[in-house]
Amino acid sequence: MKAGLIIFPGINRERDMAIALQNSFGTAPKMLWHKDTDLGGLDLVVIPGGFSFGDYLRCGAMAAQSPIMRAVKDHADRGGYILGVCNGFQILTEAGILPGALLRNASLRFLSMDCHLRVERADTVFTNRYQTGQTFRAVMAHGDGNYFADATMLDKLEAENLVALRYATRTGEIAAEANRNGSARAIAGIYSPNLRVLGLMPHPEDLVDPLMGGADGKPLFDALAAA
Repeated sequence: MKAGLIIFPGINRERDMAIALQNSFGTAPKMLWHKDTDLGGLDLVVIPGGFSFGDYLRCGAMAAQSPIMRAVKDHADRGGYILGVCNGFQILTEAGILPGALLRNASLRFLSMDCHLRVERADTVFTNRYQTGQTFRAVMAHGDGNYFADATMLDKLEAENLVALRYATRTGEIAAEANRNGSARAIAGIYSPNLRVLGLMPHPEDLVDPLMGGADGKPLFDALAAA
């Protein structure tokens, strides 16, 4: 699988993501400027975290209007794989590629800490190196990670099994103390209906090597590399 990594003004997690991708893929991802429009030859498009365009208007709102996002939408329509992490998830919702929105954290504070994510299904190209119900550690670093959708959309996500990950305790319980940003139904990540687009708020790329303090996130990138 050949990967491309999009860079917007203000994005600052592209190097972390590039390290994670190269670690698993064996080759560096193609770096894409937000004004590029050619995604030819790419299987996976990754939108990393950071503060695209300084998070003016709303997080991801300006980036969603960049020229490359038209190509990303076409890539999604063709069944291409897309991974959006943190600001990348926000951009995917602002672009209408994934439903819902990311609001201010319930505490109204920026959260920078570890969390645990529970894998809701392990039969996708992103999660097949985990097991359903397994929890793994990831890093939270966001001020607007509170996932919101109306009740109808939330019920649709549940009914179609499109919730990818939930905030949980280390042992897998869904509890208020584990859902620090206040996301609806403890949702930390969701899939598109064809399961080829994943958006999630915490950073799996920050834990892909023991030298980083752990490798809990590496299975996600290993699974993509093997697809």
